[in-house]
Amino acid sequence: MFHKVYKLVITLIIMAEKEIGEISNYFEHVNAAAIKLKSPLKIGDTIHIKGGETDFEQKIESMQINRQPIKAAKKGDEVGILVGQKVRKGYIVFKK
Repeated sequence: MFHKVYKLVITLIIMAEKEIGEISNYFEHVNAAAIKLKSPLKIGDTIHIKGGETDFEQKIESMQINRQPIKAAKKGDEVGILVGQKVRKGYIVFKK
């Protein structure tokens, strides 16, 4: 019984997140990443970045397109954000 409950909890946690994009580039000298979006993203959203041994969450406090600050981005946009940890191209980005 415990195993079934555990699997249900894990499934619900995963379902609470939606894949919204993928890391398309990382700029180590400024701790910034480019994300190619599959869904909208805005200031204040919390994202979850997963890939390799990297697995962390952070709140979007600023975002740019072509070095211009923006408050929201839409599907298809490629945005730049500051990241709290090193990431790599291909890591998946989820929204909480």
